[in-house]
Amino acid sequence: MPSPFRPSRSLRALAAAFAVATAALSLTACGTSGPTTTADGKDVVRYQGTTGQVTAYELAADLGYFTKINLHWEGDTTSGPANIQAAATKQIEFGSAFNGAVVKLIAGGAPVKAVLSSYGADDKNYTGYFVRDDSGITSARDLIGKKVGVNTLGAHHEFITREWLHQQGLSEAEIKQVQFVVLPPVSTEDALRKGQIDVAALGSVFRDTAIARGGLHSLYTDKDLFGQFDYGTYVFRNDYLKDHADAVKDFVQGTARATRWLQTTPHDEVVAKFESIINKRGRNENTGLLKYYTSYGVPVPGAVIAEREFQVWIDWLVRNNELPQGKLTAKDLYTNQDNPYDNGTYPPTSGPTGEAVVAK
Repeated sequence: MPSPFRPSRSLRALAAAFAVATAALSLTACGTSGPTTTADGKDVVRYQGTTGQVTAYELAADLGYFTKINLHWEGDTTSGPANIQAAATKQIEFGSAFNGAVVKLIAGGAPVKAVLSSYGADDKNYTGYFVRDDSGITSARDLIGKKVGVNTLGAHHEFITREWLHQQGLSEAEIKQVQFVVLPPVSTEDALRKGQIDVAALGSVFRDTAIARGGLHSLYTDKDLFGQFDYGTYVFRNDYLKDHADAVKDFVQGTARATRWLQTTPHDEVVAKFESIINKRGRNENTGLLKYYTSYGVPVPGAVIAEREFQVWIDWLVRNNELPQGKLTAKDLYTNQDNPYDNGTYPPTSGPTGEAVVAK
């Protein structure tokens, strides 16, 4: 997600996003063959998943919320930028990425639009930026010249850290002295404890198990900055939005309802459903991490996108001279037109059909 702050590294890190956008434009013809339909006329929607986890759209399929599409797993993704690149180059139909990266991608020419929030921070699920109890690090200024471990450059972890440093009063010259080190999430805690990095970005199971082992505490969290907030979105290519409008509408309504199911269903029932889905799909996955599940992390009912969730990153990029003022307007980067929660009513979460009811 973030990058070191030497202009060269910072630009290189976020240039990765531009590289994705460029690839999207130049490699479109290199994607696999276009979407197909099933024998009964449903659109086959290809996607990349995450091993050992269940997404809201996979849950929607299991709950029977889709009536016009069939999901087809094309493998697992390793990061938001990789996922959205696969979507932009027609290897899959949609991808999920951090909103700041989506802004960069669209600014660079990627032909995509956001249709639904995909992840965020709520009172139970967030990313913490941890230091050792004996590190002596107590403030943002203590991070000057230090190393922050993140899972990728130019995305959520970097943007959050840079924004926090800015809010804490550091100058851009000082922020550029904070170095970002890319580490796989499974190795980040160990690197922190061994002193190879000074701050570790830890979320979900990695955060909870690290806290349980003791000796660490969070210096800041993404929730500290913006409270409960949606940070990422699902995006489709513009051509797919135009040519397969009914498929997109079905994906959005079903996934929105599945998100609401996750927001309102008791924890143990959610975990049991996840375990059932993972076992049924037969990918030889370990379900052991499900015991650490706390919440889906999307705080907004039905994952409706809010303008501020894009505007904050547009403003950030403009402030850092990485996006020209006025080049992008937040409302042009996303749409809620297919989300039944956008107008305050939605179908019940108990089945694929039924009359709309008032959201509460």
